[in-house]
Amino acid sequence: MSGAGDRLPRLLALVPYLLSHPGSRLQDVAAVFGVPERQLRDDLRLVWLCGLPGHFPGDLIDVEYAGDRVTVSNADTIARPLRLTADEALALVVALRALADVPAMTGSDAVDRALAKLETAVGDAAAAAGSVTVAIEAEAGAMGTVRDALERGRALHLSYYVPARDETTERDVDPMRLLLVEGHSYLEAWCRRVEGVRLFRLDRVEALAVLDEPARVPPTAQPRQLEDGLFQPSPGDQVVTLELGPAARWVADYYPCQSAVELAHGGLRVELRTPDTGWLRRLALALGASGRVVEPPGLAAAVRTDAEAALAVYAERRAKSPKTVVKDSRRSADLPVSARQEGGQAEGTGNDNDQGVMPHLR
Repeated sequence: MSGAGDRLPRLLALVPYLLSHPGSRLQDVAAVFGVPERQLRDDLRLVWLCGLPGHFPGDLIDVEYAGDRVTVSNADTIARPLRLTADEALALVVALRALADVPAMTGSDAVDRALAKLETAVGDAAAAAGSVTVAIEAEAGAMGTVRDALERGRALHLSYYVPARDETTERDVDPMRLLLVEGHSYLEAWCRRVEGVRLFRLDRVEALAVLDEPARVPPTAQPRQLEDGLFQPSPGDQVVTLELGPAARWVADYYPCQSAVELAHGGLRVELRTPDTGWLRRLALALGASGRVVEPPGLAAAVRTDAEAALAVYAERRAKSPKTVVKDSRRSADLPVSARQEGGQAEGTGNDNDQGVMPHLR
């Protein structure tokens, strides 16, 4: 059965085709669109339920059968096939050229054929696409190794960094497919450690090796459906709101956020969902004055407690550390090194330094 990702474009092309070819044989139409006749009948049943708002009989598309022939009518609003503007066509040319440059990409022949057809249709206007350069984050070495494992049907061993826990894990996986999603390359594989299908971002793979054993993907393992996006939180995940300064905007790019709102002075207010807030507490401490937890209040209080505990340990160690005494050439008195700063202000005094670490805790 076709998925939503390829069914919708087919339906949008099917209706104009049948409007311009009334009385076509079902077998011939199925061959044109490269689907079985049974799938075509399912598509036509769905078309019969589509139309203009109101959903009265006169608003819906009509599908009529005469033996093995079909005619579509009452669909004048989409009678013409989808046509691209010059800008849309150039955008596709740029995207396909960038995709064709991805090392060891599966389906590169299909990309080359689509690009050749599009460049022919666009003509001389395609030359403008040459002035645009697109850089896709892809680990060429890792991707080549993964591609080799997929072709040979071999398992892989990964040293994989998990940002949510700030740790590197070791795991054996059975590769299923390579994906390019939102500019990042992913390996979808059966993870033996958690006994489930997981996505591994290749730029987070610190080391990998092809194992001398066959990949054993269980029959029950199903590829993830990505039509709704890569980030698919669980209902039980906690919603966390962060305010980020300009220096911390990278957080919105590095971690999956469900919303991001621009703030004054170049900052961001982001919302994300997570089953574990431990890594967020560490992130908030690392951000310091560049970011803070807004919601939930309990997490914000926990971060404040963590910061105060860290500052207390710092103050205690500072108090126990021996002072180095030097001679001040301007006065016949011994001064600690911490007081050597022009203008008389102490260098690295407790109050100044503490406020500089986490000013939003004041």
